[in-house]
Parts: sequence; structure tokens; C-alpha cells
Amino acid sequence: MLNPFIIDQIKKREQEERRRGERQPVIELPLPMPAAPRPTSDEEESERGVYIIDLS
Repeated sequence: MLNPFIIDQIKKREQEERRRGERQPVIELPLPMPAAPRPTSDEEESERGVYIIDLS
């Protein structure tokens, strides 16, 4: 069993570490915005075509 004095010292150190952690500043980095998904529409599909090249 530990001496009560030692237990008190351990508790004090833990409390000090918690306080230090709360006081530290936090920097938030700007993150790039995610690209917006391209809307698919029927117009895009209707503009597609097939080219046939006859090489004979």
C-alpha cells in the first residue's frame, strides 16, 4: 500500500497535467472544400455521338 502523501502527490500531478492540456492553444487548419459533384442531365447524354470512320 502506498503512503497517503505519495497518493496526494500523484493526484496533484495528474490534475496539473489536465490543466496544462486544457490551456494549450489549438490551431485549426483550413481544409480544401470538397469538389461539388457534377450534375448529370439528359442533355449531356444526348450530346454524345458515335463517329464511324471507314478506312476501306
